[in-house]
Amino acid sequence: MNRQHYFFALALPPESKKQLHQQFLNLHLPFARLVHEQDLHLTLAFLGGAEEDQLSRACGYVAERLEGFGTFSLAVQSFGCFGRVDSPRIFWAGVKDSPRLMSLQQSVQEACGKAGFQLEARPFRPHITLARKWRGEEPFQLPAASPMMEFAAEKVVLYRTHLDRTPKYEEAQAFAIIT
Repeated sequence: MNRQHYFFALALPPESKKQLHQQFLNLHLPFARLVHEQDLHLTLAFLGGAEEDQLSRACGYVAERLEGFGTFSLAVQSFGCFGRVDSPRIFWAGVKDSPRLMSLQQSVQEACGKAGFQLEARPFRPHITLARKWRGEEPFQLPAASPMMEFAAEKVVLYRTHLDRTPKYEEAQAFAIIT
């Protein structure tokens, strides 16, 4: 079995990655690991390890599902965290509720299921991970400021993970969200 991990994600445009990364840096929060600007994305389906033929099938099914889907806009409008409230494991930026995003995620999930992937059963909570592992001397407090930006959802990417690199996500295949 291939030891690399794969996932499908909604790609953020480079200027949006830069803007969101800077908004996070401006908060001056002491997290142990910051997500590299180039690695910012919105995960749609985590696949884990996979053989090439299974990945190929998933890519084919995803491409079929995206035909005629059409681009749409998303608004990043909140910060949040996963883990303990006073010492979070993950700090993220959340997007405004979007029926189009939910439909896109469901389509990608279904395509991956059709290719034989066993996916997480947790409900989809759309977010962009910004940092991991709180290291502050005081208990964590969610910032009063909120991120403010919009971006066009134009591309779904199959990413390959390289834990020994920075940035650690490599674009293995990209799929335009075609109108």
